[in-house]
Amino acid sequence: MKNSFLALLMLLTVTWSYAQEQTYSFTLEEAINFAIENNYGAINADRDLLDAQKQKWETIATGLPQISGAVSYQNQLKQPVSLLPGELAGQEPGTFIPIVFSQPQTASATATLKQQIFDGSYIVGIQATKAFIAYSDNNKEKTELDVRKSVVEAYGNVLLSQESITILEKNKANLEKNLFETQKLFENGLGDEESVEQLQITLSSVENQLKNSLRLQSITLQMLNLIMGLDIDAPTQLKENLSDLAQAQIRLDLLNEDLVMDNNIDFKMVDNLNQQRELELKLQKSLALPTLNAFINYGSTSYSDRFNFLNNEAEWFDSSILGFDLSIPIFSSLGRSAKTARAKIALEKARTQKSETEQSIRLQHQTAKSNYLFSIEQYNTASENLALAERIEMKNEIKYSEGLATSFELRQAQTQLYDAQQEYLQSMVEVINNKTTLETVLNSKL
Repeated sequence: MKNSFLALLMLLTVTWSYAQEQTYSFTLEEAINFAIENNYGAINADRDLLDAQKQKWETIATGLPQISGAVSYQNQLKQPVSLLPGELAGQEPGTFIPIVFSQPQTASATATLKQQIFDGSYIVGIQATKAFIAYSDNNKEKTELDVRKSVVEAYGNVLLSQESITILEKNKANLEKNLFETQKLFENGLGDEESVEQLQITLSSVENQLKNSLRLQSITLQMLNLIMGLDIDAPTQLKENLSDLAQAQIRLDLLNEDLVMDNNIDFKMVDNLNQQRELELKLQKSLALPTLNAFINYGSTSYSDRFNFLNNEAEWFDSSILGFDLSIPIFSSLGRSAKTARAKIALEKARTQKSETEQSIRLQHQTAKSNYLFSIEQYNTASENLALAERIEMKNEIKYSEGLATSFELRQAQTQLYDAQQEYLQSMVEVINNKTTLETVLNSKL
């Protein structure tokens, strides 16, 4: 028994350790798909859609047959007494005879079937549930697009921080080498102190940037984990690098893709709003119509001096009722007219909002196209500038080692190179993000 317990404990420990050490690894596409399944907002959007489907059946069920049952038992501990005129029993006029009707204990069981025959609001309600399902479905789609966009941005930020660290570490190593050599020359009387100080200033700046990038790497990775629905401290690795990803995101054919308004998720949602407002107006109009319901009731009642209702000797008396309820709205002191007028106003506002949204989406499309094209141009320019800055820095470093350039000139070339490196990295991120923004407006996929 003891050995079995120890074996089970070891198995649980190994399983727990494996779970703790599990490492996640994603390409951008894999990260997007994982987030759509596990993002907190996406999960709740799925639940909202399921809730809307259940609500539809809940509304439909109100117009279907409804059966209810009731069981009642009464024991009159002190029975009420009624007085009958004495003349009925041959007594003198003005006298009364106390009498108790029925027996003290009563049991009854009834079942009632109700059926709605006509109700205008029920018809509108069914249509409204369909519109609500469409809205929930579009809301789910919008959530997935937002999650996708957030994953792309977070994924790119993690790669940006990683690339920055690699470049800054390389720059730091190069600066440390230059500083070491310059320090030795100065100590041997072959250089000046200003050259050492200039390199120290540059090195300190690069070291601070490196520390900040290391902190950002952790934060951006935690942000990516959060968006994907993982524990923020889960060990996550990215399979792609920033340069290859940016190259893959350059698709000039997107600039020629036409905007189909009915595909845009914001337009679909504002169209849902218009449908809801139209149904609200129909609902207010339907309230002026009569409603008709039918019901049939069947019951049985038994009376006794003692509780014997569960025995075969108990006598039960059946009863049944068939009926109809017709309700006709006649006069509401203009209350219904006011509600109908307000519903019309709400519909007109929704139509105006739809027109505004359509124009706004067209502007978003043009802006997204412009930004995407500009980011591609910036990326190409930044790539060329980086190559130039690297050559300039290399030339100045050679000149400095040969005494043909000052430390100030070298620092200028190094600073220019570092700026070009960061601009190049940022341009790649902008290409990725702006492509995603354009795809979101077009509602196309990666």
